[in-house]
Amino acid sequence: MASLAARRAKDTTVKAISTIFAMFAIFLLGWILWTLLARGLPALSLGVFTNVTMPPGQNGGLANAIVGSLIQIAIAMAIGGPIGIFAGTFLAENGKGTKIGAAARFVNDILLSAPSILVGLFIYGFLVVPFGGFSGWAGALALAILVIPVVVRTTEDMLNLVPVGLREAAFALGAPQWKVVMLVTWRAAKAGIVTGVLLAIARAAGETAPLLFTSLGNNSWSLDLSKPMASLPIAIYQYAGSPFDDWVALAWAGALIITVGVLVLNVLARLFLARTK
Repeated sequence: MASLAARRAKDTTVKAISTIFAMFAIFLLGWILWTLLARGLPALSLGVFTNVTMPPGQNGGLANAIVGSLIQIAIAMAIGGPIGIFAGTFLAENGKGTKIGAAARFVNDILLSAPSILVGLFIYGFLVVPFGGFSGWAGALALAILVIPVVVRTTEDMLNLVPVGLREAAFALGAPQWKVVMLVTWRAAKAGIVTGVLLAIARAAGETAPLLFTSLGNNSWSLDLSKPMASLPIAIYQYAGSPFDDWVALAWAGALIITVGVLVLNVLARLFLARTK
């Protein structure tokens, strides 16, 4: 009885501590969101979405930064998304117990934990310096490198959760492996894979350091990927530390736009997955 009471006391203590820390994390998140809404909402206006960045006091906006971010993120996901999904599929389906699988996981873990500024420096030396200038292509490639390890890890983990019986049943019916992967394992792990892609988009949307060494930023409207290109993280970085109140307000508005954009994307993806189940 004494040991049972002691175990129950330990269980209650651990649950209480876990609940306290969970509530603390929720409190911090709520505080951040409240600050973001309190500072960002008053700064939002139609001009933020229609005007390009301008000197202080001229009612500038973030149109060029928003479009530049969307373009670079789209290219990064078009490059890194398929690579990450196929690489994660290989590791889950064929890479277990092999040397190439172990090496790929090791490299992926390094990329996953590497500071993003190192990726920016690598692309700076690999693409910016040889071609003589900053460009949107360089920024998109830097974001793609950051996207790949996130998608690889989540894809492999989600496919490993698919029961072996599903694969064996498909193989027993005579299906080739590529059909088993596409029509059985991918379908079963669809929600997790999509979640990994969304996490990768969220990371790419908020990265600043690699873009400082690649796309640099542009205060003018430009869709030329061979030239420096504006982006929201760069605009926020430049404006947040400005002594001008209107630029600081634009920085808060940009932060709110990124946050709401990622949130809306997550909600839409969840609704889509719920309807397709």
